Amino acid sequence: MNFDTVMQELEALGKERTKKIYVSNGAHEPLFGVATGAMKPIAKKIKNNQALADQLFDTGNYDAMYFAGVIADPKAMTEADFERWIDAAYFYMISDYVVAVTLAETDIAQQVSDKWIASGEELRMSAGWSCYCWLLGNRPDSEFSESKLANMLDLVEKTIHDSPERTKYAMNMFIYTVGVSYLPLHAKAVETAKAVGLVEVNRDKAKSKFLNASETIQKAVDKAQLGFKRKYVRC
Repeated sequence: MNFDTVMQELEALGKERTKKIYVSNGAHEPLFGVATGAMKPIAKKIKNNQALADQLFDTGNYDAMYFAGVIADPKAMTEADFERWIDAAYFYMISDYVVAVTLAETDIAQQVSDKWIASGEELRMSAGWSCYCWLLGNRPDSEFSESKLANMLDLVEKTIHDSPERTKYAMNMFIYTVGVSYLPLHAKAVETAKAVGLVEVNRDKAKSKFLNASETIQKAVDKAQLGFKRKYVRC
């Protein structure tokens, strides 16, 4: 399948209702409104195709950008490729669920994420923290430095309340993911969650909401989910 065929198939799968949901989350034109599950049959035909993924990502069309992440070949991507992708990621559903997810399947995931976390830019930071969540939820505990992750928990505790909006979401998820999926630091993540307390987000909206990592970790404990690892990062 070539670029034009894929774009035509995606457009045919678009639904106005889905489009409205994406727009309400921050997507903007161009987009078709394709449910992610509806993309699977096309993805099966293509499997991994990095050249096509780059073409699709460069369109700026949200659905094409999402599908690019589905068919990307992460091992074929360089750090420069990921920098190009994160530059074009204009809202969190691309930064955290396309770029970070694809990055999580590479050997350079931690080094790129570390740079993004230190960047001070909202969506880069969000993608960096999110990538660690995808990694921790998939890879063996032995692949991580306990002292490094402990320092990262300390950083979250000190800075989460003053961080940009989307970064707060990703940092809160990091506390939860360490608490559930990285057993050596479960106790520290629980302590960090308590120290952080409620994290206010959406302050610019009519009604703000509060994130509570303590509560979500406890729910996972109650469901006997400690040590959870998913088989695949990408669906």
